[in-house]
Amino acid sequence: MADLLIQGQGLNTFYGASHILRGLDFSIARGETVGLMGRNGMGKSTLLKTLMGIVPPRSGEVRIKGQVMNGRPTFEVAQLGIAYVPEGRGIFGNLSVVENLKMAARAGTRGQREWTYERVLDTFPRLQERLSHGGQQLSGGEQQMLTIGRALMTNPDVLILDEATEGLAPLIARDIWRICSVIKDSGISSIIVDKNWKHVTQITDRNVILVKGEVAFEGSSEHLRDNPAVLAQHLGV
Repeated sequence: MADLLIQGQGLNTFYGASHILRGLDFSIARGETVGLMGRNGMGKSTLLKTLMGIVPPRSGEVRIKGQVMNGRPTFEVAQLGIAYVPEGRGIFGNLSVVENLKMAARAGTRGQREWTYERVLDTFPRLQERLSHGGQQLSGGEQQMLTIGRALMTNPDVLILDEATEGLAPLIARDIWRICSVIKDSGISSIIVDKNWKHVTQITDRNVILVKGEVAFEGSSEHLRDNPAVLAQHLGV
């Protein structure tokens, strides 16, 4: 695939003696939206942290826009246009919504400034109603919106979204899926982790299912939807 933004090859990642990723290959190209799926404990979050440089692989190689990033700090990965929305959200609870957003504002790697403060608030009208609220005063869904909005303020080339709708009320989850579609339409590449395969495959171009740290399935959303046996075997649905 041309213009790969992120490429992991032969990744072996450990937590202590526990071998989590096992020779795993993963990539995402410019403009592509990829779903990352699998049951709990199969290595999804570890893969994302490995790509971001948070958990270094013991062997294998991570490239961002062709640059080898092994051993490089996470902030350098971010500076190359990779925005990460972690499972725990990571907002600054003692800062207001405005402060959380504006502290992240910058042009993208190509000088793009499509995602302005005003555009983020237009996309997340619930946040506009809570601008002076501290991060810790927001509901879980509002915190998720704030974290995604803050990531968009960096005008990224790739947005990594771990557990997009985990624990959110259905109405809030539906809003998050709407926002994911807006992000896709804006041309930003995305990696989306979520348990709701039906919603994921409505947005993604391609999907990867992990089983015990290895790729068990890789294919288009249409291919995955048309293979209930794969869904039943690897996702239990």
